[in-house]
Amino acid sequence: MGSEIMTEKQTAGHDNFGEFAPKFAELNDDVLFGQVWSRESKLSAKERSLITVTRLLTQGMFGPLEYHMQKAKENGFSKAEMVEAITQLAFYSGWPKAWTAMEMAKKIYAN
Repeated sequence: MGSEIMTEKQTAGHDNFGEFAPKFAELNDDVLFGQVWSRESKLSAKERSLITVTRLLTQGMFGPLEYHMQKAKENGFSKAEMVEAITQLAFYSGWPKAWTAMEMAKKIYAN
């Protein structure tokens, strides 16, 4: 798939929890988004986005799903691919979850 690399340094953990939970912030920003997401030779950012969006959708975790759908778009996941993935997942995760995800995708891909 794509060979794009996440070059933007993730700081959400430090921004939100740096003083309150510094280790949690470090694990989020430096390990998850730093070390794991940067392993492009194993899985591309686009493939990682598909896995992450799929998992979040199936769990109904719509807060982080919206962020990761936007990242998937930035990582080269097309509107057609997102629509197809959500349609497929509707039958395995439930129609209401897929409906909500489709509404999110419609907004994200409108721009």
